[in-house]
Order: sequence, then structure tokens, then C-alpha cells
Amino acid sequence: MKTSKIKLCWPVFLGAAGTLLALVAFAISTPETAAEVFRQAQDWVILHFGWFYILAVAVFLVFTLLLAFGRHGAVRLGTDDETPEFDNVSWFAMLFSAGMGIGLMFFGVAEPMMHYATPPTGDPIAPRSIEAARQAMVTTFFHWGLHAWAVYAVVGLVLAYFGFRRGLPLTIRSALQPFIGEKFRGPAGHAVDAFAVIGTMLGVATSLGFGAAQANAGLAHLVGLPISPGMQVLLIVGIIAITLVSVVAGLDAGIRRLSLLNLILAAALMGFVLLAGPTLFLIQAFVQNTGAYLADIVGRTFRMHAYQPSGWLGGWTLLYWAWWIAWSPFVGMFIARVSRGRTIREFVLGVLLAPAGFTFAWMTIFGNTAIQMDMAQGGWLSAAVGQDVTLALFRFLDALPLSSISAWLATALIVTFFVTSADSAALVVDTIASGGSEENPVWQRIFWACAIGALASALLLAGGLSALQTAALIGALPFTVVMLIACWGLSRALKEEEEARTGHVPARAPVLGDWQRRLAAALHRPSRSTASRHLDASVRPALEAVCDELRKRGGTAELSSDADAVALTAELPGGRRFAYAVRLHPMKEAAFALAGARPAEASRHQWWRVEVIGAGYDIFGWSRDDIIGDVMAGLDRVMAQPAR
Repeated sequence: MKTSKIKLCWPVFLGAAGTLLALVAFAISTPETAAEVFRQAQDWVILHFGWFYILAVAVFLVFTLLLAFGRHGAVRLGTDDETPEFDNVSWFAMLFSAGMGIGLMFFGVAEPMMHYATPPTGDPIAPRSIEAARQAMVTTFFHWGLHAWAVYAVVGLVLAYFGFRRGLPLTIRSALQPFIGEKFRGPAGHAVDAFAVIGTMLGVATSLGFGAAQANAGLAHLVGLPISPGMQVLLIVGIIAITLVSVVAGLDAGIRRLSLLNLILAAALMGFVLLAGPTLFLIQAFVQNTGAYLADIVGRTFRMHAYQPSGWLGGWTLLYWAWWIAWSPFVGMFIARVSRGRTIREFVLGVLLAPAGFTFAWMTIFGNTAIQMDMAQGGWLSAAVGQDVTLALFRFLDALPLSSISAWLATALIVTFFVTSADSAALVVDTIASGGSEENPVWQRIFWACAIGALASALLLAGGLSALQTAALIGALPFTVVMLIACWGLSRALKEEEEARTGHVPARAPVLGDWQRRLAAALHRPSRSTASRHLDASVRPALEAVCDELRKRGGTAELSSDADAVALTAELPGGRRFAYAVRLHPMKEAAFALAGARPAEASRHQWWRVEVIGAGYDIFGWSRDDIIGDVMAGLDRVMAQPAR
């Protein structure tokens, strides 16, 4: 049942909305000044922080691979006995959906052609040569490959682990919990979530701006519609209006159906180009492009053009890295929601390989066909792309059979991608801004969808595509820092869990007869009210008793508590820190998924665990003495560690 009551984390909402409103007002009131400020800001970020983006994305890729192949790879994103909610075929299909978007439509032809016609500065390659064609595809693969999905995987892992395994809010702030305990719900957490909202809004606005520009070019090509920033703003208004219909229709009737339509249209367009183009050559090129990309991945990862500086890095690689980072809360939350029950190893390998493979196929089919077409027909396509990049796809389709049909299909696909991106982004931003709440009033999503359209429109008026690129580049900078902290937080949480698992049986052996009660509790599936009563009747008194005793003996101990959780933190001799926290953990279905159930069904709680955070075991039914024994066992393990 939908609620009409406001559900917002006001510090996050006011901080993010206020910042974005100020940006929109500045861009609309003084567009010329805004354009110049955006240009200077982009130059400054590239000059001073280009190395930071390059290094951070490399860290994200290495971090995810280490998790996948390391000792934590078998940790499940959920409770130990959970199984994946979706079978592999459905899961891969949804990952494909997450990996597809307006960017593939805009850059599928344009980027390979631009690298082919103008190789990166510093590369001794003749333009429009065979070697330029090879390197153009490798560069395109690099920008759209494993690095992009490593960024998404980091955010997805953080959300899935802390949300599904520790029962914390499904927002980025939860990664702070290993450092500051329950204080992650305070100002530090508000700041982290506000940065996530701002970065997501700017990243999605960038994509929608590209989509509006390309839709304008397509309609101009098809029906003679004038090309101008004003017309692109009108297109944004129209498409946001369609988005609002999708928002009101709900998750099942809205996002899911439009996303399935996206898959069908995209597969039809890609299949058409594959069959109409040089089919055998494209299959061979796909294999060769992938091999060349993997062979050169390390060198390209750290390439800074330090010995021959140019604007190429900032206009391509750094822009992409910022774009992926800005998009990561959006895509990361989606892939987290559909990946509950999978192990970290399954998650990382699936997220890195499945969407990247589909993207490589898309780029090969469109990019290599365009390059071969340009080589065989005297360079007219590269000239057309250089003249107007927004027309690249439509000029390309003109040279294939059934061009009028394929051009309309491409335009329809751009629009549906536009709608699903805006609708899904509004849902994700609303979830973050409401502190992780999953069932919010519809008007909140309507507000965020309109805000995305307003932001994209303002940036287009303030400087066109360059302003959109700058917004993504700048907006991603603070969130990159947040992501690095999140990696550290996830590593620390996994280490804590590993330590807790070395001995989580209560130190006090149960007396005869207790095993029957404990067995009955283990087999029980309690409701929320039953689990909450156990939290109040047994867990809180046990932790209060330990906290009081630590204080009596001169220690520093603190007990924090809310309706669903209680946490004990203590500073022990030798600089050791001890924490024992328990939270009610719902066992439930994902709140939304492209192939998922209706919201009312998806959010229905089946049963609840009284779970020790970081250790993953259920203490429902344990007596007060059992819990104190478990706390003492944890204290013994911490005291046995070397002092700092």
C-alpha cells in the first residue's frame, strides 16, 4: 500500500536539493558566465585531479578482483543460508539492462569513428589507417569495459553487503558503520548521502542531455525538426512528462515494461546491423578487439600522457571515469537489489564480465561496421561525424538498407532509454534522500524526475554538451573520495566478520535443557513484533549489563540504541576497540527489479532475524546469559590480539 506521508532525511534532501537548485539558478540566470565558469572549473579539475581519477578507478578494479579471488569471495550478500533471488539467466538479463543506456546509442558509432579519424595525441598513428582502426576499437573498449563496471561493482557491493548482510540502510552512508558505529546515522552519513545524490543527479543529467541532443538530431534528420538548445529543452520536457506517467504507473507497469521494451528494441537494432553489415568480419573483429584490449589493459589503466600533455585525456578518459562514478549510486543500487543471495565472487565476476561482454559486442557491431564503411567509401562518414557528432548514428544508418525504419527504431530506443533512466534514477535518488526507505509517496519520485529534467535543461542552456561533461566531471570528485572510504569500510567490515566467525558460540555452555529451547528458536520464523520483543527483553538488558560493568571497572563504554538495533562499543586497554551490535534483519524480496514483482509483494517481510552485525548469525531465542557469554567470547578474542 502506497503511503502519502513525507519520508525524507531532511539534512540529505536540503543539502543536495539546495546545491542543485543553486546550480540551476546560476546556469539559467547567467548562461554566458556559467559556461565560462564551467570551462575554467573543468580545466582546473583535469589539471589538479586527473591523476586522482586515474588512480582511483584503477584501485576500484584491483579491489573488486581481489575480493572476488580472495578469501572473502565466498561471503554471501545476505544471510549464510540465503539463495539467489533470481536464476542466472534472469540475473544476466537484468545486468544487461543496467549496462545499456543512452551512452551506447550516442557513442556506439561516434567514439570509434572519432578515435579512428583523430588518434589520441601522442600516439604515432596515421589518421584513418588500419592501425588507427585497431587502436580506435581498443580505446573504445577501454572506456566502456571492466573499469566502468568495477566502479559500479564497488558501490553495488557496499550497498548489498551492508544492506543485506548487516541489515543497515540501503545507502552509501552504511559503509561508515565500521569506523564510527551508530554515529553513521548522523552528520557524516548525511554528508555522504548528499554527495551521492548530487553526483547521481549530475551524472544522469549528463546522459539525458546527450540523449536530448541525439533525439533532436534524429528528429531533424527524419522530419526536419530544427536543432537548437531550446528545442532540446522542449524534448526534455516532453520526455519527462512521459517519465511521470511511468512513475505513476509504478515499478511493475512502468520501469519493468519499458526496460523489457528497451531490450527488445536494442536487440533488434543490433541484430539488424550485424546482418546488414559485414557479419563474418564483425565476429572476427570482436575476438581480436577483446584480445587487444586485455593485452593492453595495464598500460592504458595508468596512462596519463605526462610526457606529452594534451587535452585528449580530459576530453575522453577522465570524462568517462567521472561519468561512471557519478552514475555509480544509480547503477550500483540497481545491481545490488537484484543480486541478493549471491556470493561476492559471483557478484563481481557477473557484474564485470556479463555487461562488459554485451557492450563490447555492441561497440564492435556499430563501430567496426562504421569504420569499414568509411574506409570503403572515401571517408564521408568520418567527415560527417566530425561535423556533427549527434548525427553520427543516423548518418551511419542511412548507408544501410531499410534506413527509414532503422532510424525511427533508433529514435524510439533513445526515447525509451531516456524514460527508463529518468524513472529509475528518480527512484534511486528518492531512496537515498529518504535514508534508505523503500516505500515512499509517489510525489517524491515525481519531484526528483522533474528535478533531473530541470538540471539537464539548465546545463544545456548554459553551455550545451560541454557544460554537461563539466558537471559530471566536477560532481564526481567528492563522491570518488566517498567511494574510496567505502572500499576501506567494506574491507574492515569483512575483516571484522572473519574475526567474529572464528568463535561465535557463547562462552557459557548451556545447561541441560537449554539446547531444546535454542533448537526451537533456530527453527522458528518470528514476525517483526516477536523479534522486537526479544531485542527488548533479552538483548538490551544483556548489553546494558556488560556496559555498566565495564564502566564500573574504569573502562570507556557506550551503548547506542534505536527501535531496531542496539550496539555496545568500548575502548579497551592497549588501544583496542570492541564492538558488539545487534539489529533486526528482515528476510524479504528485493524492493524493485526490472523483472520483479509488484511493490506490495516485493516488500512483504517473510520473517525476521535478530542478527549480530558483522558476524551474520541469529541470536533469536538466546537468553540474557547466552548473549552475555557471546559478548565475553568476543571480548576475549579482542584482548588476545596484540596491543596497538
